[in-house]
This record gives sequence, C-alpha cells and structure tokens, in this order.
Amino acid sequence: MTQLENEIQAVKTEVISMWTLVESQLQKTRSAMLHFDRDLAREVVLKEKRVNAFELKLDRDCENIFALYCPVAIDLRFLLAVLKINNNLERIGDIAEGIAKYIIEPLEDFDHSVFEKTQLIKMFDDSISILADTRIAFEKEDTILARSIFKRDEVLDAINRSAIEKVGECIKDDMNVMSDALYVLSIIRKLERVGDQAKNIAEEIIFFVEAKVLKHQKESSGKN
Repeated sequence: MTQLENEIQAVKTEVISMWTLVESQLQKTRSAMLHFDRDLAREVVLKEKRVNAFELKLDRDCENIFALYCPVAIDLRFLLAVLKINNNLERIGDIAEGIAKYIIEPLEDFDHSVFEKTQLIKMFDDSISILADTRIAFEKEDTILARSIFKRDEVLDAINRSAIEKVGECIKDDMNVMSDALYVLSIIRKLERVGDQAKNIAEEIIFFVEAKVLKHQKESSGKN
C-alpha cells in the first residue's frame, strides 16, 4: 500500500471508531430511559466530549491529507464525504446527549404507557438500527444498503408526524402524564433528526462510491 492508502485506511478506521461510540451513546440513552437510570444518562452526557474530540481529530487528519497528498478521484470523494459524515455523527452524538439530559431532569420514572402509545421504543430501536446499517454500508461501500436508509427514515418521519396527536390523547386520558408526555414528544423530535442525519450519511456514501450527488436531486427534478 502507498502512504496515501495507509492514511486513507487510518481515517476510515477512525470514522468507524467514532461511529461505534455514537451508536453506543444512543443505545445507552435508550437503556437509561427504559430503566430510568440517571447515572447511565449522566455517563452519556460526559462521553459527549469524546465524540467532540473524534470530530476535531478527523477534521485535522483530513486536512493534513489534503495538504500533503492532493488526493484525486475516489480518494478525494472519500475524504470530502468523511468531512460531512464526521459532522453528521457529531450531531447524532449531540442528540443522544440532549435526550440523556431529559432523563436526568425528572425526579421520578416516566409513565411507560406514554412510550407505548407514541411508539417511542420502536422509534428508538429503528434509529439505532438505521445508524448501525449506515456504518455497515460505509465499511463495505454498499450503496444498496445505503439507499435502503431513505425508505426506513420515512418510518421515523411518520411516527414524528403522529406524535402531537398521540401525546394529546395521552394527556386527555390522564392529565397526570402531561409532564412525561411532553418529555416524550421532545425525545421523538430528536430521534426524527437521527433519521435525517443517517439519510445525509447515506447520500455521502453513495457520493464517494458512485460519484453521484443525490442532495437536492428531488427538488431539481421538479423544476421546469
């Protein structure tokens, strides 16, 4: 392998390490919510600093490769994609931290009936699964798997769209769950953004593997 190839591989390994950490953050947040484990939620908040450190290091590493090797073709596309994926992953880390803070704030466990009525657990599970599959698509350069993310994100969007109505029904049935229901609504809003970030990542995988830019394609095709 050339030195450039070694540097590219090192960046890829580091991205996957960051990805794994962000997945872990989401999984721990889900567990903290289900078991009302405020200490685990605090751990998620503390570990967000590691996610931020990964982002800064990856940015520097990519900049150094640009400066030293002037990459072209797929190497250039890979590095450009990594810069955006890096940012998307950091934002998902922020989302996990934000949800963890919602778990730390209440003094008592959530009413789990609100979880069921709003499909919050399904949304959490789907978000974690989507993030894991985008990582696999990145590792294997699998654009078919990357494209599957777009359809799966629509499920998260549908749960998000129905959230206000479902939360309203929960409150109407029992005013005592109002506080919990509002926390759940906020968590659903954040999980919907995980899907958006994963969709952005999928677009970047397709860009670097196939040299196809999908962003804004739908809007452009609708213009006369």
